[in-house]
Amino acid sequence: MKKDIHPEYNEITLTCSGCGHSFTTRSTGKNTALGVCSNCHPFYTGKHKLLDTAGRVERFMRKYGKVGKATLSE
Repeated sequence: MKKDIHPEYNEITLTCSGCGHSFTTRSTGKNTALGVCSNCHPFYTGKHKLLDTAGRVERFMRKYGKVGKATLSE
């Protein structure tokens, strides 16, 4: 490897703003605050909610479903 062309690769601390959990990793960046981590993200904790999209699709089809069924008149 050539000398003095590679960035410094240091150990940094990442801190979650949501729960305060922090962990160390190696990076060329600086210490960083994360918005959400795997300890407090709803998907990873099992507390995520599924949206009821079936009702929304049915409402859309009732409102706009007839638009695509136009007939051609000669």
